[in-house]
Amino acid sequence: MGDYEKQSKYVEEGFWAKVKRHAAKVPFAKEVVTLYYCSADPKTPIATKVTAIGALAYWILPIDLIPDFLPVAGFVDDATAVWVAYKAISGQITDEHREKAEQFFILNKNVKLINPQP
Repeated sequence: MGDYEKQSKYVEEGFWAKVKRHAAKVPFAKEVVTLYYCSADPKTPIATKVTAIGALAYWILPIDLIPDFLPVAGFVDDATAVWVAYKAISGQITDEHREKAEQFFILNKNVKLINPQP
């Protein structure tokens, strides 16, 4: 397995592990998963993928401007990165991306959202 494959696997595993650990702590978990599916879609333009992946990488990385272990404040910088990216590429986010995010939370009932939508 080459370096690219190892890094891709690490990022993907890190992403899903962080979603599962923090979905109930952050109000933007569904948007994070939607960004992931948008970035993974082969039909998504490269510039859009770069924006989404940049926000996701910031969210995954353990080094932040504000460390995640700080209550409430720890996720403010992550929320800002996700919100800015989501708004910037909202025209490229499809119903399919949103549906896949919904399905993730439906299929993974142990992963709770902070404010589940009906």
